[in-house]
Amino acid sequence: MRHEYSQLKEYMDQSKKTVAVTGAGISYLYGMRRLKRSVGMMNARRVFSASYVRKNPEKFYDIMKDAFLDVTFIKGPSAVHRQLAELENQGKLYGIVTQNMDCLHTIAGSKNVIEFQGSFQDNICIDCGNRSNDYQVWNQGHMPRCEKCGAPLMPASFCRDARVPDNTSQNSMKKAADMISEADLVIVIGTTGFRSDEYLSRMKPQTRLVQINLGETQFDRIADLNIRADAAEVFDAILNE
Repeated sequence: MRHEYSQLKEYMDQSKKTVAVTGAGISYLYGMRRLKRSVGMMNARRVFSASYVRKNPEKFYDIMKDAFLDVTFIKGPSAVHRQLAELENQGKLYGIVTQNMDCLHTIAGSKNVIEFQGSFQDNICIDCGNRSNDYQVWNQGHMPRCEKCGAPLMPASFCRDARVPDNTSQNSMKKAADMISEADLVIVIGTTGFRSDEYLSRMKPQTRLVQINLGETQFDRIADLNIRADAAEVFDAILNE
C-alpha cells in the first residue's frame, strides 16, 4: 500500500470521530451534469423558481432528469459512494458533509449525511407548502405532484418564491458545521472548497485534515496530508488492508 494510503489508514485508526466532506468531483467525474449546463442558455435564477415550475413543470422535470436523475436512478452510486457507506457501516466513519444534491450517498447506504445545499430528497409544494421527504418522488418518470393539492413539487433549496418560505440551506449548513466541530479527522474528497469557510471555521485546531483530490485546491496549504489519487483507489486499499 502506498505510503500516503497507510498514513490515512493510521489517522483513521487513531480517530474517534472521522467526517468526510465530499463535493462535485465524486459526482461530475462519474457522469453527473452541472445544473447550469442542463439549463443551457436559460437563466438559472428564473428556472429554479416556483413561478417557472408552475408554468413549465415538465420542462423543469426534464432539466432535473438531465442534471441528476438519469445518473442517480440508472447508474446509481459510484464506488466512492459505496466505500464511504461501508466505512460508516464498519464504524470507521462518523458521517458525511456534502455539497452534492444528488442523494447518491443516501442511496449507497450512508446514514449520517448532511447535504448543506439541500437535495431532491427534501421537496416542497409550490402552492400549499406541503413537504415530501422522499427522493423516490423523482423516480416516477414525470414531474412529482403534491399529495394534498396536486401542484408540482420542487426541491426546497431551489424554491425561492414558494408560498412557504424555506430555511433549509441555513439549517443544513449549521448541522454541517456542528458535525465538523465534533470531528478529530476530516477527509476532504473531490471538492475545491465550495462554502468551506462556513464549516471549517468550526474545526478544532487539533483536528487533522486530509485531502484526496487529483488536482490542486485551496486545501493544499492547510491539509496535514494531500493525496493525489483517485478516491476509489485509496479507499479500496484501506478497506482491503
